[in-house]
Amino acid sequence: MNWENSIDVVPLTDVGLRRATNQDSYASAPALSAESWNARGHLFVVADGMGAHAAGELASKMAVETIPHIYAKLVADNPAPAAILAAVKEANREIHSRGKANAEFEGMGTTTSVLILLPQGALVAHVGDSRVYRQRGQELEQLSFDHSLVWELQARSQHSEEQIAEHVPKNIITRSLGPSPEVQVDLEGPYPIQTGDTFLLCSDGLSGQVADDEIGVILGTLPPEEAARTLVDLANLRGGPDNITIIVVRVNGPNIPNQNVIPLPAPKLAQGPVKPLDSTAWLVMGAFGSLAAVMLLLEHWIFAGIFLLGLGAALAFFFRQRLFGETSEWQSATGMLGRGPHRRYQCPVDAKMADRLGQLIREVRDAATAEDWAIDWFQFNGRCEKAVNAMEREEFGQAIREYCLAISFMMSELRNQRKKKQKK
Repeated sequence: MNWENSIDVVPLTDVGLRRATNQDSYASAPALSAESWNARGHLFVVADGMGAHAAGELASKMAVETIPHIYAKLVADNPAPAAILAAVKEANREIHSRGKANAEFEGMGTTTSVLILLPQGALVAHVGDSRVYRQRGQELEQLSFDHSLVWELQARSQHSEEQIAEHVPKNIITRSLGPSPEVQVDLEGPYPIQTGDTFLLCSDGLSGQVADDEIGVILGTLPPEEAARTLVDLANLRGGPDNITIIVVRVNGPNIPNQNVIPLPAPKLAQGPVKPLDSTAWLVMGAFGSLAAVMLLLEHWIFAGIFLLGLGAALAFFFRQRLFGETSEWQSATGMLGRGPHRRYQCPVDAKMADRLGQLIREVRDAATAEDWAIDWFQFNGRCEKAVNAMEREEFGQAIREYCLAISFMMSELRNQRKKKQKK
């Protein structure tokens, strides 16, 4: 197998159905030769911007332009973890400076998730709640930790994410690039790479609408281009409330997995003078305190305790960070950075998942009929019939693929209708 087809890379971004602009950005910088692969690896970035007007769009664009550029400059003379850590922090400083220089962009920020495939394995650098996954066989692993209030509370309590999400908005994030002059960056890996592995970077426009087990089955069943299209279409079919950006990376060839290489060293972090707490710290602690007070007034004692615990943990974390330096670049005795994978999901290709997609198809068909959508029903029903026949033969993977192709066909028809209406 030659170098060029050792990986498949499919990036895709979509404005969604309820947003006027797309504040997501991405960058794909695969190595073009074995020499550059050994020197710097393949790099991919997804960023989800935040801020009024064009601020979020600018912040995410700056992140995906700055990080690959700085990393490529530094990695020639520095280990990859140190180079990517410095690149993400430089992006943060540039976004922060740009926001301070213009009142219209003040406070702008962006999440950032970076995946680097190296001879030593897959390295992740991460800030915010965009995600990095690895799909292998019938298991999906989330390699990144969501820097969200829900995840932070769940990590510090005995309650499930679902219980906490009943009282805490899911979209409150605790870290991002831009709002503060300094940022804490999670480094994770290097995770082993095998031929057949599929990696996914995505903004929360996807993960908020498509379940993790659905993501795993789609990545494991469909070719990368079909999988990317289906994931975006499925998020839009369920309302598309946010911008959706993904990069699907599938490992095809023997050039990627590489054993018996020198482990990646952890970055050496200098301990500077004690710094005042930044606005992010006060915002997080204020949120914990306010929510605890509300729960006490409502006599929800369990959740009041959760938020007070979160307030204590936030106080300890931020003051420790200011006194002793950053702690996120944690390295185990085995040489692994971080503490991931943070979630694992079993994603069997079975009748249950095929039935779930089949039910969704039936609901879409009913809605399209009721609203008199102009659909090429011959092609759509042909896909559905193929799926039903595959189900009868217990070829569940083929049934799932046909249902996914039917979903994408339906969304393609709807996009074409929108374009025709806009031209009139």
